[in-house]
Amino acid sequence: MESTADKLIEYVRSKRQVTATELSDYLGISRQAVHKQINRLKKDQVIYKIGRAPRVFYLLAEEKKRADTVHIDSSLKKLIGENFLIITPSGKKEEGFQGFVYWCNKQKLPIEKTALEYGQTFKKYLPYKKDGLIDGMYKIKNTFNQIFVDKLFYLDFYAIERFGKTKLGQILLYAKQSQDRGLIKELVDQIKPKISSLIEQFQIDAVGYIPPTVKREIQLMKELERQLNLPVPTINLVKVKTQVAVPQKTLNKLEDRVENAKNTIIVDDAKRYKTILLIDDALGSGATLNETAQKIKNQNLARTVIGLAITGSFSGFEVISEV
Repeated sequence: MESTADKLIEYVRSKRQVTATELSDYLGISRQAVHKQINRLKKDQVIYKIGRAPRVFYLLAEEKKRADTVHIDSSLKKLIGENFLIITPSGKKEEGFQGFVYWCNKQKLPIEKTALEYGQTFKKYLPYKKDGLIDGMYKIKNTFNQIFVDKLFYLDFYAIERFGKTKLGQILLYAKQSQDRGLIKELVDQIKPKISSLIEQFQIDAVGYIPPTVKREIQLMKELERQLNLPVPTINLVKVKTQVAVPQKTLNKLEDRVENAKNTIIVDDAKRYKTILLIDDALGSGATLNETAQKIKNQNLARTVIGLAITGSFSGFEVISEV
């Protein structure tokens, strides 16, 4: 018959990292009894803990040894540590190099070789970033005949080849889908310095947040507006209620996206500004930002309109259907 300790070890192995509460629920014993088992296994160096109360997780020591024995250049390890994040199917954040090891083990990939490939892939995208911004004008100029935004930036790519969503892409997706204010705050902490710098650099005197289509209890853009608390006025952008709400991400044709943005977003403002910054969560085609910029200029609200998306796709017209 399998002992409690054996069950505990196998559960930790299957989940990679667990809390004492999870172990108590799984084993059907009290937290006090769980901690007796944990302390015994820690003493025998079978498991170890990470984090501090109240967020403590237990992992198998064999996983720690596997990560500690990997020989990777310190600069590459630092790059992975600063830029890698994966959110597991059970909703846990695996960050940095330890998260990368978790991902490699889950994908059954050799850690050292994959780390080198991650570094090469990451560096491929670096030339597109300047002062923490990616210039998206090359993309929109190749998509539309008429361009109404004067400049277009995004803060990171939503995803990169093979390795999937970037760190910012992961945080954006789950902040929006889970309506988690804590994750939204984490998102704000990462993007606010860059947005503030952009406002100063281009002397922006008003900002507009692209309104959402899908109703949620916590709307990402409204929460961003509240938490960013930028030192400039906010222009009023309204999403018109239609018989059927059609989000941009469901439209695969460019002309449909243009029609959607043209007929459902209203600029309900009468003040005059020099430069307006339009903020969107993710940029696939750029249709929403471009059409909104056209309306602003047609109404003589501003001479210059700059578009900013938190994340964007790498090339051409792509659909970021998750966000």
